[in-house]
Amino acid sequence: MKKTGVLVICTHQEILNTVVRLVNSNTQMSAIGANTLAQAITTFRSVNFDLILVGAGLEKTEETELENVIRKVNRKIPIVHHYGGGSGLLFTEIYEALK
Repeated sequence: MKKTGVLVICTHQEILNTVVRLVNSNTQMSAIGANTLAQAITTFRSVNFDLILVGAGLEKTEETELENVIRKVNRKIPIVHHYGGGSGLLFTEIYEALK
């Protein structure tokens, strides 16, 4: 069974580590983290993801640039903005976006 690939972008390393760990605790998902815009774009271009999870820390212009890059490659991939709220909310946001 294919796992849902999730790219997590957050500039706060501890939060990034926590979100990646939470997503990877779900046996149906596989997450990779990026803590800069450049790293996120490079990772996005090298791996096929099913969902992009944007956390805290990027400037609005960086979020827009990231979304533009993503939309040029895949217009349908869900982009979820997650700024906290616990693992229940996190997985609810992910599942809603994947419907």
